[in-house]
Amino acid sequence: MLKGRCLCGKVRYEIDGVLGPVVMCRCSICRRVTGSAFATNASVEAKAFRIVSGEKSIKSFESSKGQFRRFCRKCGSPLYGWSKSFPYVVRVRLGSLPDAGGARPVAHIWHGSKSEWFEITDKLNRYEQEPPTDLLMPGASAKSAKKKRKKK
Repeated sequence: MLKGRCLCGKVRYEIDGVLGPVVMCRCSICRRVTGSAFATNASVEAKAFRIVSGEKSIKSFESSKGQFRRFCRKCGSPLYGWSKSFPYVVRVRLGSLPDAGGARPVAHIWHGSKSEWFEITDKLNRYEQEPPTDLLMPGASAKSAKKKRKKK
């Protein structure tokens, strides 16, 4: 089990399971929200993620249509995000986890809008914009196809 929290400790969460692919997002929104060159995120099944304390201290912000960021209203720590398009996935901010269970980054996303003042020196995959959906939300393609079949 992985345990995370905000800076002040008011909000605490647990993850029963392993993290999905770890990506470093270099889009302008993630840069603004972190005040840094990128945000490091990993997907987790929503059913494996739970808030264990401080739920009333969580504030939500819709950063783009259908994309929500959750953070501690007391200290401002970014904690996780979710999308209306993929409600079964939570995108955890790795900085809120003291131990990521051995997970390591696999890619840089939105490389095309990266800051000019940070040089990438690793050999990880780079995606100019949005990467394949399954990189961010494993199994999303299969779940989307299943939903389409049910509608017919």
